[in-house]
Amino acid sequence: MTRERSLTTGVRRPRKLRRRDRYARYALIAASLAAVSLAASGCTVVHGEREVLPAATRAEAAKAVEQFTAAYNKADAAYDSSLDAAYTAGALGAIDAARLKAGRVNNPGGNPQHTPLVLSDVKYTIVEKAGWPRWFIADAKGSTGNDSRWLMVFTRGGLAEPWQATYLTLVAPGAVPEFKKDADGFAAAVPADTAELALPPSDLSKDYAAYLQSGKGVFADGAYTDVLRDTRAKNTTKPGLVTQFIDQPLTGGDFGPLAVRTVEGGALVFFATHHYTKQTAAPGVAVPVANRSVQALTVGEVKSSLTMEFVSSGVALDPGATSGSGKVSMVSRLEGLTGAKGE
Repeated sequence: MTRERSLTTGVRRPRKLRRRDRYARYALIAASLAAVSLAASGCTVVHGEREVLPAATRAEAAKAVEQFTAAYNKADAAYDSSLDAAYTAGALGAIDAARLKAGRVNNPGGNPQHTPLVLSDVKYTIVEKAGWPRWFIADAKGSTGNDSRWLMVFTRGGLAEPWQATYLTLVAPGAVPEFKKDADGFAAAVPADTAELALPPSDLSKDYAAYLQSGKGVFADGAYTDVLRDTRAKNTTKPGLVTQFIDQPLTGGDFGPLAVRTVEGGALVFFATHHYTKQTAAPGVAVPVANRSVQALTVGEVKSSLTMEFVSSGVALDPGATSGSGKVSMVSRLEGLTGAKGE
């Protein structure tokens, strides 16, 4: 059994006690973050946010997933975004809110095809870091859809805030790399501006959007890179209809990138991007409106053009700057319609 020497007694303590002490220290520091001491000279804040700590205990992470799932099911059944708004944010929050809005427009009485989501075989990766936001990853088997795993990131911006699901992608079983963990099983967050990776996580959204426009960059070939560009090229011009694709980075607030270290020395990075698809018809040609969801989210009248807005939740494997091919591989990407405008 691994042991640690006590600084006060010189006696070596069992590892279980060390872990218990660590969680106790985490709880005490977390409590101190909420306390502000008022003095005559002003406010004195305890800077416990500078301490490197686990984002949550396993029980807290499980509770967060449970609360999200319950809220998600209520919102989906009623097509009411207010029922899970407190438990979603970022890319997932934007996609989910738009989906529920469109559903409610088309089915005011609720979702006639609602099937409760059940997440099972949940694997937690709890990240250890200083400062906010704190976050963890949940990799689960979903009861809806195919055999893909639900890869989710939950973030918390402060002690007074609830855990919120900010990123969701669907990945094939075995597609998630092994994360580097310490002796207590906690993963390591990678700074957004690190120079140790092929591409700093802070640049991933910008560079991916630029790659989709030009085809130039450090991205490896795959379904979400060169194949996606080829598909777009084939759909750019059709008889009487021209389609334009606009890609933009999305990094502010809850849309910021989050990266976790892998055992190979690289990082798995979660990030968001913003996309527009504009269809313009020739005179006398009608612009096709794809489906009822697009119709429900469209403002304005579709006369000669339709611009659809999307938010994408992506996850990429970013290798070490001096390892492998130096190419960033897109592991998965989930895109959702968030708005549309007719002109």
